[in-house]
Amino acid sequence: MDVILRTPSTTGTDSGVTQTVENSTQQPIAVPVPSEDPSKGSPRGSSKSASRARGSGGRLRALDGLRLVAALMVACYHYGGRGGEITQAWGTSPSQVFPTLHTPFAYGCLGVQIFFVISGFVICMSGWGRPLRSFFASRASRLLPAYWAAVLLVTAVFALPVVAYKALSPSDTLVNLTMLQQPLGVDRVLGVDWTLWAEVRFYALFALCVVLPGASRRRVIMFCAAWTLAAAIAQGAEEPLLEIVLMPEYAPFFIGGVGLYLVHRDRRDAYAWGIVGVSFLIGQHYAVRSLWNAADPNAFAHRTSFGIIAVVAFGFLAVGAIALGRLDRVDWRLLTVAGALTYPFYLVHEHLGWVVVKALHQDLGVPSYATFLLTIGSMLVLAWLLNRLVEERLTPKLRTALSTPRR
Repeated sequence: MDVILRTPSTTGTDSGVTQTVENSTQQPIAVPVPSEDPSKGSPRGSSKSASRARGSGGRLRALDGLRLVAALMVACYHYGGRGGEITQAWGTSPSQVFPTLHTPFAYGCLGVQIFFVISGFVICMSGWGRPLRSFFASRASRLLPAYWAAVLLVTAVFALPVVAYKALSPSDTLVNLTMLQQPLGVDRVLGVDWTLWAEVRFYALFALCVVLPGASRRRVIMFCAAWTLAAAIAQGAEEPLLEIVLMPEYAPFFIGGVGLYLVHRDRRDAYAWGIVGVSFLIGQHYAVRSLWNAADPNAFAHRTSFGIIAVVAFGFLAVGAIALGRLDRVDWRLLTVAGALTYPFYLVHEHLGWVVVKALHQDLGVPSYATFLLTIGSMLVLAWLLNRLVEERLTPKLRTALSTPRR
């Protein structure tokens, strides 16, 4: 998904994680996408041919692959780049378990920022030309089924006597089903769901300012400019309410993704490139401010400002390459499967991954690197099951129920 503090994750998700990301099969997956399929792109064209830009275009399967890359970055961070419960799972600090990979794993939390850039791109694509009811139905049906299943599954597993981790109370678990646990001050079942709260706020802003009045190039540009300025003012004013609504720390990544979608529609659009450039400059500032630490020998994870900027730049450049069609040849069907797994993987990998790591490494004595790979593999299998048994069955039904007009 992510950022990144308290168990970012993503993905996106996500966190969201973070993330924020929509399924590339017919399901939504972590970052939203056009129509019901997140990886369907629109052909690049000039601003004169907006209708053409919304045409049938080829699938942007590279987005699916990038989403999974971001989710795996977050997983690497959770399994080998931070402390907390994962230290308990390994029985020692991950810096001792992965002496070589621990440092690069520490940058994995930035997968969340990449999720947010992807989300900005796909949400703009998804909301363009779509009525508000359809947009809401698409977003809700995309996020909720797998999320509900993940909350209930993690709660059930943590409640088992053989699992050493503490489950939340029934009351807190029920509140978690609303996705509003963070603003309500309730403990979270999923560490990564803070990225989903950021995604939800972005969806709301975009729906009210762009989808409701009707998406157009001018309106989207004004939305990006106004949000950028308002977020900067909110940061300077240090007003909690404004910061909650405008998300100064994460806004540049969402806005940058929206700008990249405008570039996708017309690569000669100077305003779109300006939105992307300003968003990157502000976004890297927030990422460095939040995640950089000096080379203190007592610090658990070391990240350099250069390394953080490089990862943020990678996220913008990767989505930019997709927007410009540089990765159109990356059209492997396997990436569609990867996109479908990203969101459920992002939701369950952290907490359930701790359980698998402890069982394999401490209880069965499986070597650390084999444990790492087996844990990743088991979470991908679980994600596949959630996609097949939950998302493919419930998402269409929920979308239909929410999009059908009632008298």
